[in-house]
Amino acid sequence: MRFLRPTLVLFAVFALALFATPSAQLRGPAAGTIRGRVELRRPPQAQEPRPNVAGFGTVNRGEAPDRLRSVVYLETAPRGAFEQAESTRATMNQRDETFVPHVIAITTGTMVDFPNSDRIYHNVFSLSKTTSFDLGRYAAGRSKSVRFDRPGIVRVFCEIHSHMSAFILVFSHPFFATTDAEGRYRIDNVPPGTYNVLAWNEGNASEPASAAVLSGGVAELDITVR
Repeated sequence: MRFLRPTLVLFAVFALALFATPSAQLRGPAAGTIRGRVELRRPPQAQEPRPNVAGFGTVNRGEAPDRLRSVVYLETAPRGAFEQAESTRATMNQRDETFVPHVIAITTGTMVDFPNSDRIYHNVFSLSKTTSFDLGRYAAGRSKSVRFDRPGIVRVFCEIHSHMSAFILVFSHPFFATTDAEGRYRIDNVPPGTYNVLAWNEGNASEPASAAVLSGGVAELDITVR
């Protein structure tokens, strides 16, 4: 039997080592999660709907805006977060003279639908520098849309009903979350690293809080908005 040439032997050893490498090492570090709870030291007060003639003598079924929900986000996005993502859609309904939900968080390029689920006319508009628009008056059952291409905070109003207002937070990265009714949040698919995390509620932002995300790990972080 002839001996294999040294070059062939080295190649065979390299091939065996390559196939023996765990797949996790080939994929690199796994993304992790940041989760926790947001505490509001000064919970915002819900604004009562303005009375109207059609509502006199009837029970007010209006839904108070959910102003206790906060938006939690990374102050600086990790590398690769700005890659072009697919366009998405979101909905901000108009029901019982209220924007529902009161706050939504989206990525740039998202189209937001504003359906009118009331039996009256609405006129959705914004004078925000991030995105300004005026959808004009439209009747029940109709819907109009706006595309948000710039990051920032957009304050939304109804030209007909002055008590109606809402917020749209537009991000250039996907690392954000809206809290649930208990103030809990969860941001998934975060690459390993150390990040500053902030919480926003009704125009107030928390101080940056640091979260260290390990490969495939979960970083627990509670935040207070004062």
